[in-house]
Amino acid sequence: MTVPKEDRRPGAPLTAWLGVLALLAVVAISYIDRVNVSVLITDPAFTQHFGIAGNRAAQGALMTLFLAGYGIAAMLITPWYEAVFGVRRGLLVSLACWALFTLVSPYAGSALLLLTLRFLLGASEGPLFSLKTMYVKDNFAEGAWGKPNAVSSMGVSLGTALGIPVITFALVHFGWHGSFLLLAALNLVVGLPLVALFVRSVRRRTAVREPALRRFAGALRTPKLGWILLIEVATLGYLWGSTSWLPSYLLQARHFSLAQMSALSALPFVVSLGSGFLGGWLIDRLPGRRVPLVLVIGSIGTALCATTVTFADSRWLAAATLILANAFWGLQGPAIPTLVQQYAPAGSVGSAYGLINGVGNLVSALLPTLMGVAIAAGGDHGFAAGYALLAATQLLTLLGAVVLLRGRAPAGKATAAAEQPVARSR
Repeated sequence: MTVPKEDRRPGAPLTAWLGVLALLAVVAISYIDRVNVSVLITDPAFTQHFGIAGNRAAQGALMTLFLAGYGIAAMLITPWYEAVFGVRRGLLVSLACWALFTLVSPYAGSALLLLTLRFLLGASEGPLFSLKTMYVKDNFAEGAWGKPNAVSSMGVSLGTALGIPVITFALVHFGWHGSFLLLAALNLVVGLPLVALFVRSVRRRTAVREPALRRFAGALRTPKLGWILLIEVATLGYLWGSTSWLPSYLLQARHFSLAQMSALSALPFVVSLGSGFLGGWLIDRLPGRRVPLVLVIGSIGTALCATTVTFADSRWLAAATLILANAFWGLQGPAIPTLVQQYAPAGSVGSAYGLINGVGNLVSALLPTLMGVAIAAGGDHGFAAGYALLAATQLLTLLGAVVLLRGRAPAGKATAAAEQPVARSR
């Protein structure tokens, strides 16, 4: 069994924060990868080439299959990454795979082959957030996880905010083929060097590695696992549903120009950058058992704003409430990894987050396709039906957060204290 031997230092060293910033960039690149097809399905040349023009369900499946691969890998491959590779080597392997699958995607000869490559790309990205969560717990003291969780998770909003304008620019100037080649270059030229240079472990880990299966079994024993899973499903459902259909909604339902769509698609995620950091700041100032309060506030605000979108007559009011909805959604971001770090058994944090993130992605992967079906069936009010589904996800987050608030507090520092005699017995 692995026994972590720790070299705790007062405060977080600069090297730990450089690793957090590198992770932020890697997460951002991964999210530019993910939103790529959200823009490409608005391009007639792309949809006609693969025979999916006018087929909303097939277009939604491009994201759904990506998320299915991501979820399976996050759940089943992460314990192996945690046991064998560790954070740094695991990230290097993942980035190399991202680059490969993105590079060959424009040369797929059919929609079936493209869907297969999307599944494989998702699988190669599956362990990312578990590795990120492991890095934060390994390099920062308990009670100081909120801000590094928030900063590294800001890559979600940054990548989504940059992704739509960057892919739109590539689409206009280089065609849809060029967007895939640009993403492969980002993985190779930016992602790999950042991880190689800056992602290091502050703690020293020695002793025999614990088998992956045992880590997975430990993850299954995480207290409140079902409720944290429900929150993850709802949070990711909102993310995937909104990012998959936002460009189409702005262009086709609200009749914004391509330039306006590009800017308005980025703004919700720019706003969530700031709200995500605010969420991390609040978490570090709340008692551990009160962390779900951030989820309560965020879910109520997001649900109200998403509901307003469905009734708004003015396209500018709809755009403004979409931006505000993402501000409330972003507030919730740092809470989930913090809950996993609090509740997961020692030595199984990465596997626990992989299980939660994997199942969360597998279930939430259905939402882009369900929204596509709702949009197609709803006629003139199709997009309103789609956004009503997004509002419903936040009611699930609210339910899970209230249950966590009313339950027993996580073990918290008791767990860390229990590890200290082992760490001193070197």
